[in-house]
Amino acid sequence: MATETVAAPRSAQTQTTHRQGAAKMALSNKQYSLAQIGAFTANGDTGRLKDAIDRALDQGLTVNEIQAAMVQLYAYAGFPRSLNALSALSERVQARRAQGLKAEQGRSARPLPEHADLLALGTQTQTELVGQAVDLSALSPDIDRYLKTHLFGDVFANDLLNWQEREIITIAALSSMQGVDGQLNSHINVSKKHGISDEQIAEITRISKPEMSQFPAGGENTAYARYFAGKSYLNMLSTDQVVVGNVTFEPGTRNNWHIHHAAKGGGQMLLVTAGCGYYQEWGKPAQELKAGDIVHIPAGVKHWHGAAPTEWFQHLAIEVPGENTRSEWLEPVSDADYGKLK
Repeated sequence: MATETVAAPRSAQTQTTHRQGAAKMALSNKQYSLAQIGAFTANGDTGRLKDAIDRALDQGLTVNEIQAAMVQLYAYAGFPRSLNALSALSERVQARRAQGLKAEQGRSARPLPEHADLLALGTQTQTELVGQAVDLSALSPDIDRYLKTHLFGDVFANDLLNWQEREIITIAALSSMQGVDGQLNSHINVSKKHGISDEQIAEITRISKPEMSQFPAGGENTAYARYFAGKSYLNMLSTDQVVVGNVTFEPGTRNNWHIHHAAKGGGQMLLVTAGCGYYQEWGKPAQELKAGDIVHIPAGVKHWHGAAPTEWFQHLAIEVPGENTRSEWLEPVSDADYGKLK
């Protein structure tokens, strides 16, 4: 709908390149691979992560560079996701080497100076990266110290990846997680300070959306966001003759109760193309929807539709022609009612 032990930020090598099934993109192949690794590690999509690992190694990323990305991700997605990703990497590297395929180990990171002051180093790195001093001790002195000494003083000291690449990884990961919009927006602002463009950011945030059907998901559905609980994406497939929009719902996302009004004709049809979701009319039980289902919604019927709590969902929304048509948006579907669904 950065210090002596941290590589200074290097310019993004933003080549425009063709990727399979995609139009021209803003990220370099390396950046795109790192973004995929960030997204699929964070959302636990091991199948797509293994494919991304293979593409990354084919394109010349080293095992050590990929490891560095996955280690960084523990700070954002947690140890379980990071460890699962590292296990997937180990599995793919062993399999590729057994088949004689490319899996270059690459150089090791430059070691920290002996007896390095990680708190001082991390504080300097964090300040330079963000553009100002950051103090989270009011939330917790421990978390402030952990971030400075470990994430910025230790993990970011690994010079196999530059700051732009680390921000790309972080944005991709946060884009794949729910409830972290504040942190995501903060990292988007930081990335812009270090040369990441709006076009690159848009490409990064699209990666987390699964390829659900032959219909592209489109951009975030900001125009109607106030009528949705959760995040959705909209791609208008047709605005001539019959209006058709491809609507993609993140897990748990649903639109408000609403009514399609018309003096004559009107209403809407939903053609489900992928995922699992629900449709409900006022006063009736919700019905589960899966790919291939068709819903006919007459004009004047109060209803809602959206994704299942843990599933992505996609449908084509087709406006039935009519006279004096309009949509009336009503109250949100309550969490209590939605929580009763399977």
